[in-house]
Amino acid sequence: MIIRIFILILSAAVIASCDNSVQQRPSPETNIQLSASPNSQAQPEYSELYRPQFHFTPKAMWMNDPNGMVYYDGVYHLFFQQNPTESTWGDIHWGHAVSKDLVHWEQQPPALTPDNLGLIFSGSAVVDANNTSGFGADGKIPLVALYTSHSMEKEQQGATDVENQSLAFSLDNGVTWTKYQNNPVLKNPGTRDFRDPKVSWYEPAKKWIAVLAVGDHVEFYSSPNLKDWTKESEFGKTSGSHGGVWECPDLVELDSNGQKKWVLFVSINPGAPNGGSATQYFVGDFDGKNFQTSETETKWIDYGTDNYAGVTWSNTANRRIFLGWMSNWNYARDVPTSPWRSAMTVPRELSLKMVGSKYFVAAEPVAEMGKLSVNPSVLENLKVAGGYHLSEKVDNSSGRFRLKFTVPQIADWSIILSNSVGEQIIVGYDQASNNYYLDRSKSGKTDFENSFARAAIKAPRIAAQNSMKVDLLVDSASLELFADDGLTALTGIFFPTQTLRSIEIKSSSEIVIPKLEFSHVESIWKK
Repeated sequence: MIIRIFILILSAAVIASCDNSVQQRPSPETNIQLSASPNSQAQPEYSELYRPQFHFTPKAMWMNDPNGMVYYDGVYHLFFQQNPTESTWGDIHWGHAVSKDLVHWEQQPPALTPDNLGLIFSGSAVVDANNTSGFGADGKIPLVALYTSHSMEKEQQGATDVENQSLAFSLDNGVTWTKYQNNPVLKNPGTRDFRDPKVSWYEPAKKWIAVLAVGDHVEFYSSPNLKDWTKESEFGKTSGSHGGVWECPDLVELDSNGQKKWVLFVSINPGAPNGGSATQYFVGDFDGKNFQTSETETKWIDYGTDNYAGVTWSNTANRRIFLGWMSNWNYARDVPTSPWRSAMTVPRELSLKMVGSKYFVAAEPVAEMGKLSVNPSVLENLKVAGGYHLSEKVDNSSGRFRLKFTVPQIADWSIILSNSVGEQIIVGYDQASNNYYLDRSKSGKTDFENSFARAAIKAPRIAAQNSMKVDLLVDSASLELFADDGLTALTGIFFPTQTLRSIEIKSSSEIVIPKLEFSHVESIWKK
């Protein structure tokens, strides 16, 4: 969360009274109950202009970073930065949504509310299966959240120790949460930016590891019980991009053909390759104390302007599932949506791939997204010489679709999505620069922020083979490009005044697409 730019919009009134008791919710069942039909609680407001139809959005008001993502007892929990009373950043709680399939979501009441320690900033949640914390009772396994308490009162006083780390736990599968009576458990060491703890269990040493963003670097802490923390090491003061403050770190282990490596994700704002905010990553080694990498190149999990603060779900066994906030701090407060602001990306499965002698993290839509694809159309040996109007062959009346194809040889190509009033977005590949790109300069409403309508958002092609694989997801107001099995990802939002129903494929040279798959994507909000 970016703090400094928002100070003037807040007042001391955002600090709620101290509450170390359970955060009460309606119908406190022992288990979170999802309805038989995943979208049976849908409301009419989910059909507003620009409302994403297969991405998670809050029913109303402000949302930013995903937090506390944990899988337990068949349920995926998504917590998120939420202002429940305004459509701009402000009185930050932990919002909450649940899903059984990573696709259909049901929003719950806020999980954590501000107290005398401050607002509830980003953090993480884990399953404490061995009850190392001692929070478990009557055989119930605790879910434990470590989060940043941010004191607006101290910030307004110009203090340094504005941010400290606190604990909360749940004994009913995440329905209700109790704040630890001895918060904070990890006190500020004397630095202004000290936040966003991401916790994981390090099995070789039988201890918990927390990685925190600390100004221009990250710091690693360890604990036997989630309550008592010891600093282990630092990383990043001379590595990666330093165009802005570091935030929302995550440390995961990935496997590439039997070779295991550790990947450290760190978000940064500003300093992204296309302006504003984005998430960089480092591939290296971790021994329970130190993270080290020999890499000098800065890598990005998504080169688009609209994937920030992404982290992974915990407790998902061998899967590493990543989710980002689908916006950018350059314009997140100003986008023309109502009564909500912001969406999440689609959940993405991470994998580690080698290109030449280098490791890269690939991200692709989770397989569960496939259940939303309906009425598929398959075109074979599609010849593109100049232009090919795909929308004359397929039904794109909703403007929501998934498009998959392979270009057998490297060549320029573009896909133009447009409407009857001349609005358009263009996504494609430029061979001369070896970049994928997104042009939203004529996409509709663009005047809410100066940099939004830049001529092109560029993403380098990382893959080395001649053939190019394309997987394109288009929602009501967003586009996610996954190229070359996810080695290059590019995400962008846009706001046309009418649905972009026309689809044209263009190429400056003749290309033949052996197989093109087009499918309509169902809404997750409607029966």
